[in-house]
Amino acid sequence: MQPWQLLLAVLALSAMQVCVAQDLDPGSKTVLGPRNIALYDGANALMSGDGEEGVRLTLLGLKSAHGQHELTAAHANLCAGFLMLEQYETALVHCDWVLERHENHWRSYNNRALVYLFLEKYEESEADIRRGQELNPRSESLKEVRGMYLDEVAPVTEEIFIDERRGITKPPTPNIAVDVVE
Repeated sequence: MQPWQLLLAVLALSAMQVCVAQDLDPGSKTVLGPRNIALYDGANALMSGDGEEGVRLTLLGLKSAHGQHELTAAHANLCAGFLMLEQYETALVHCDWVLERHENHWRSYNNRALVYLFLEKYEESEADIRRGQELNPRSESLKEVRGMYLDEVAPVTEEIFIDERRGITKPPTPNIAVDVVE
């Protein structure tokens, strides 16, 4: 599993919270645990790196999603799942769905930034990273995505010089010529 796939899996599970079913009817009872088993299992599949099963189960869960929280979690996880499957345009549709309704959903900015990165839409990727970090400045996943972004747009070249005659590792000194006396 690639590092970005693990990152997506972690985000998918963190986005899927345990739901509590409640009714205002006096005869109702409270059910603890996941109300939508398919969404819950889909998030777990994504966490384990199984994008195909995660998407399949999440699509099933989406059909029976109850309330805005489950709809949002389903679309956010579909964004992550389709990204794992490298179906970037489909992932983008689901990220956009979430962000149109919840402009402060930092995980969707994280995932959409990855989608844009893989589509080589670097300006859009940077904007989503920036917005996500405004919402959650301590996010390790956004820091990793920023690192991936920088690797693409401004790769760092190694500037280490190994003087094998002495076994000394040192940075090169530009524009200075030195004679080594043996």
